[in-house]
Amino acid sequence: LLHSSSIKDWKTRLSYFLQNSSNSTKMKSKKAGKHHTYFRPSPEEAQLWSEAFDELLANKYGLAAFRAFLKSEFCEENIEFWLACEDFKKTKSPQKLTSKAKKIYNDFIEKEAPKEINIDFQTKNTIAQNIQEATHTCFSAAQKRVYSLMENNSYPRFLESEFYQELCKKTPITRTAQGT
Repeated sequence: LLHSSSIKDWKTRLSYFLQNSSNSTKMKSKKAGKHHTYFRPSPEEAQLWSEAFDELLANKYGLAAFRAFLKSEFCEENIEFWLACEDFKKTKSPQKLTSKAKKIYNDFIEKEAPKEINIDFQTKNTIAQNIQEATHTCFSAAQKRVYSLMENNSYPRFLESEFYQELCKKTPITRTAQGT
């Protein structure tokens, strides 16, 4: 019973992240029904994620699955911070750079931040000074630390998770009717 409910919780979280990530993309004009552009990956595609952490992060479904996993482990602030930094680095306008830097700092870096990430005091101080005149690199050290933390801790656990193992299984679709 525990097995099926945990997989069900996973699927609920995953659909939430897939919907949220599709809402932020170019799908804004077409909000008709449940036409999602994300499909469950083939077992082969899912197995690619085990070859490199970057393979997982580069895949929309893989990223959503990893976020759902981190949420289940109560450490989703790491991937949210990493994604916020990726977005931040693409920012062109200096005004937007400053406002995004302050938001990232308020959300993830400052003491008692709502999604405070676990980084050392020195890195926090450096960021606090750097955001006064924000550049694309002001979160680089913290982002590298969080990436490393996810790659070395969360990622191996994700690959061992029931949910990931389930994605890698080949499901016999046509042979079920022929049976015994």
